Amino acid sequence: QVQLVESGGGLVQAGGSLRLSCAASGRTFSTYAMGWFRQAPGKEREFVAAISWSGANTYYADSVKGRFTISRDNAQNTVYLQMNSLKPEDTAVYYCAAGSNPYLRLTTSVAYDYWGQGTQVTVSS
Repeated sequence: QVQLVESGGGLVQAGGSLRLSCAASGRTFSTYAMGWFRQAPGKEREFVAAISWSGANTYYADSVKGRFTISRDNAQNTVYLQMNSLKPEDTAVYYCAAGSNPYLRLTTSVAYDYWGQGTQVTVSS
């Protein structure tokens, strides 16, 4: 079992930056692919970014490509999401997730077995 705890959310002006962190419990963190998803009010949860277990492969939604960077530190059992040039439309609750099935696409929520509780990101215009 993996427990995930996000942090780093908050209120920021458009054009600003935030770094989200997701701390994972358990000794098997390095065997999980990790992803970030977000859900805005009245909208479905959507994929933001993902990283393979080794960190060698990363994936991004078109809406955040070039602005967001996902990374991981397996020694610290932590995955990060650096968010730059934030826009009001980035406002959402951000969730991290861990998945162990290598045959499922990391851009889809079904690839993930464990989810954090979410952290709010609000971008003001």
